[in-house]
Formats: sequence, C-alpha cells, structure tokens
Amino acid sequence: MSTAPALAGPDAADAAGKGPRAPALMAVVALVGFVTTLDNTIVAAAAPSIGRELGLSLATLQWISIAYMLPYAGLLLAAGALIDRLGRQRVLLAGCAVFAAGALLGGFARSPELLLVARVTQGVAAAFIVPGTLSLIRTELPAPRRAAAIAVWTATLACALALGPWLGGALAEHLHWSWIFLSNLPFVGATWLLLARTSRAEPARSGAPVRLGATTLVTVSLVLLTASVVTSGGVAITGLLGGAGLLGLLAFVACERRAAVPLVPVRLRTNRVFLGANALILLWGLGISGIVFFTPLLYQDFLGMGPEAAGLPLVVVAGAVICTTPFVPAVTRALGPHRAVCLGLLALAAGLVQLAVVNDETTMAPRLAGLVLAGAGSAFTAPITGHALERIGEDDTGTASGLLTASRELSSAFGVALIGIVLTSVRAGEIAAGAAEGPALGTGYAAGLVVAAVLQLAGAALALVVLRPRPAAKSLPSKECEET
Repeated sequence: MSTAPALAGPDAADAAGKGPRAPALMAVVALVGFVTTLDNTIVAAAAPSIGRELGLSLATLQWISIAYMLPYAGLLLAAGALIDRLGRQRVLLAGCAVFAAGALLGGFARSPELLLVARVTQGVAAAFIVPGTLSLIRTELPAPRRAAAIAVWTATLACALALGPWLGGALAEHLHWSWIFLSNLPFVGATWLLLARTSRAEPARSGAPVRLGATTLVTVSLVLLTASVVTSGGVAITGLLGGAGLLGLLAFVACERRAAVPLVPVRLRTNRVFLGANALILLWGLGISGIVFFTPLLYQDFLGMGPEAAGLPLVVVAGAVICTTPFVPAVTRALGPHRAVCLGLLALAAGLVQLAVVNDETTMAPRLAGLVLAGAGSAFTAPITGHALERIGEDDTGTASGLLTASRELSSAFGVALIGIVLTSVRAGEIAAGAAEGPALGTGYAAGLVVAAVLQLAGAALALVVLRPRPAAKSLPSKECEET
C-alpha cells in the first residue's frame, strides 16, 4: 500500500477525519448509491401504470428496466478504466449532468421511444458515476472515514433495493409514474453541487492510452451476458446471447494477457483479496437479489396484499440495514473484516431460513424476525468493498470500483434468473401434484429462500479465507500495491 504524504492546513484536518470535505463526500456517497440503485428497482411497481398510459405491451414494458440495466452493467469496466485515466472530478460532474438529463427526459416522455432513450441515457451515466464515487472513498477520504463511508454506501444500496418496489408503487398510485424519474433530480443536483465544491480536479494521466478494441469487446460481452438473463426471448435466444457474451469475455481475457498496457492491470488480476471480494459480492447478489425481486409477487399473490403494501416487508429490511449500519465500522475493527462479513452472511442466511420455515403463515408477524435478520446481516457485507479498495493502489481505484460494481450488477441479474428457475420449477411441480396456485407459489418461494441461504453460507466460509488480514508488510508504492 502507498504511504500518505504529509499534509498541512485544511488537508491535515481532513486527514484526521474532521475537515469540511469529508462530510460532504460522505453525502455524495449516500446520494449516488441510493439514486443509481433505486433506478434499478423503482420501475417494476410503476410499470403497469406506464403501460396503461402509453399503450405498451408486456414485452415492451420490460425494456424500460432492461434499457437501464444493459448499458449500466456493460460499461462499468470500461468506465472504471476511463476514470483512472481522465480523472474522477470531470467524469463525475459530466456523469451527473447526463443522468439528470435522462431523468428529465424520462419524466416528460410520452412515447415509448423517448422513454427508452431516457433510460439508456441514465444507464450510461450511472456506469460512470458509480465507480467514480467508489474510487473517491479510497482517494479523497481520510483512512478513519473510509470504513464508515463504505458502510453508508452498502446501506444506501440495500435501502434502495428494498424501498424501490414500494416507492415506485406509491408514486404511481398517489402522484404519477413520471415522478419516479423526476424525483431523481434533487438527488443528482445536490450531488453535482457537493462534488463541484469538494472534489479535487486531477490532470489526465499521460502514457496510459485507452484501448478502444478491448474496451468495446468487454462492453459488448457484458451487455450480451446481462441481456441473456434479463430478456425473455426463450431458451435458444438466452443461450445464444449468453454464449456470445462468454466467448467475448474469454477473448478479452486472452487479449489482456498479451497487452502491453492491459485494461485491467496485472496487479488487480493477481490480488487475492480483490478477487475474493468480487466472488463474495457475486455470492451475496446471486442469493439476495432474486429474493428481493420475487418477494412483492409472493405477498400479492399468496397473502393478497395490494401493490404498495406488498413492498412494505422490504421496508422492514431497509430499516434493519439503517439501524445496523452505525455499528458496522466498530464491529469490523474489533473482529476484523473476515469475521464481521462472515457473521453478517450467517445472520442473512439465518433470516432467509426463518422466512422459509414460516412461509406457510398467512400473516406478516411471523416473518418479521427473518426480515430483520436479513437486513442486519446485509449491512455487514460493507467491509467486502472497503477491504478490497484498501488493498489496491490509488491509480487503480476507478478500474477496481468498476469491476466490483460489475460483479454486483451481474450477480443481481443472474440472481433473479437463478431464484426464478428454482421458484418456477418447484411451483410447477406443486401444481402438477394438485396444489392450488397460491400455495404452490409459496412453496417455490420457500425453495428459493433455501437456495439463497446456501449461497450465503458459502460466502461466509469464503470470507474467513479471503478477507483474513495478512501480517504487516513494508509499504509499497501505489502502482506496486498487490496481494501476493
């Protein structure tokens, strides 16, 4: 790891965690994490209202979500590399402006074409804003504040994931669906102003050209992989898209091995902690994302709740995340990141199992304990990202943040597909055996909960290995910082 230079004046106060920049940057972290994740989930509950007003078919409606997810997931790695080369401030300010333009266009769009353009615009902007913000935590915040910032980041992601379906339904029901886009503007405007006043301008890095061929190849490959699990074109189309995306990624890896200046530096590809953190994020997302996606459906079709009320159980999860987050940095310092993450994933697994055990109940009360455990456990996944970013050099924070975010986005898409396969397979078997539609859905959902819990248990075991602190070593220059 690189050593910090001596600071004086205001920067010295910031290094102690007491300067004026640190709270503002923490606010940026919270705002960006919340609004970019919310745009992934808020559209689902409002989709029926959009479809009725614009006369859209179900197949067209799903593209309102997909049009955001595809450029977001596909551009993350390329965006992270560009951030490292062009500088964080200029990329973040431009990204916020583009995201706001997309939100404004979406709010006033009254045709499917304009709405899809708005969503693509927001997805492209989010691909640059998210890794840029994560890299600020590593490069702009003093060390004492980083763990808290990562905890805030994780909490806002979890809250947006949980609150999105409920908030989308509430805005569409009580105001108008356009407000799911227009409500982005205050968040993005505040983020832009805070960034303009607090982040430091950086010169573009010379001698590190952007390889357009590799950038295009990895972007197209990630888009194809994401499309294979979020589109509903049948088994043949899914296999074709997924196979093409996988082949593209393999070709990208082969090109990277021969490149003189690879898009992903060798020091990241050989960093044990960084690779392990990506694996942990994949396991967490594979389990929890599908459960979040299908929970409102279960509560509507099995418990008979309305669209807005069906999202309230996830609000309990968000509340548990918020209440637990302040304790995460202290527990991480006391136990170490490996034990803190392990305990968090064990708590999450226990919550999922408890929800599966009481799934036959037709009231909410028996489910509260499992929902609270799931939220509290998810809050303790924060050290995964923080520990990974601490183990890489400052020159690589954009690329590293892009990779970590790409892992989360891909795991979200594949998690919905995985839990969906489990749920629908078990549900079909139950119906074939004579079960009614509602109970069959409940049984399939319970099976999905068990699969998600197993994935969290695997993550808990992995965390003890890959996040375990190593004996202290001599400090290395930023560009040579890698895990052996």
